[in-house]
Amino acid sequence: MTTSIGKDGVVKIAVSGGSVAAVAELRNFTMNQSADTIEDSVMGDTVRSFKQGLQTTTVSLDVYWDETDTTGQQVIDPRAEVDFQVYPTGTAAGETYYTGSGIVTSRSISAAFDGMVEASFEVQVSGAVTEATV
Repeated sequence: MTTSIGKDGVVKIAVSGGSVAAVAELRNFTMNQSADTIEDSVMGDTVRSFKQGLQTTTVSLDVYWDETDTTGQQVIDPRAEVDFQVYPTGTAAGETYYTGSGIVTSRSISAAFDGMVEASFEVQVSGAVTEATV
């Protein structure tokens, strides 16, 4: 079984329709995909039964804040429509990546007197996520 380390991961983003660029100072990311279920149990059943529902995907990013990252962090504003590409193991030939578009639902910037200024972003994906190979 092959395993991978996260240090080569890349997330690229752009305002919808623009050219995607790597988000600077990326610390970690999560692409979470889940699916709803719809209960179809009726009276007389002895166990619950379900049908598959709709899929939901979100993409979350944590970064060290970089106000000079005008093609990455600075375009991730709440309510912005964005296109993204997520490369879990890097951008070399043969690597798998995921593409999609969505709406930025949150941006949080935090700082502590003894730490780095950090930011977190979340994108609610609208539509399907496509898997491809570099």
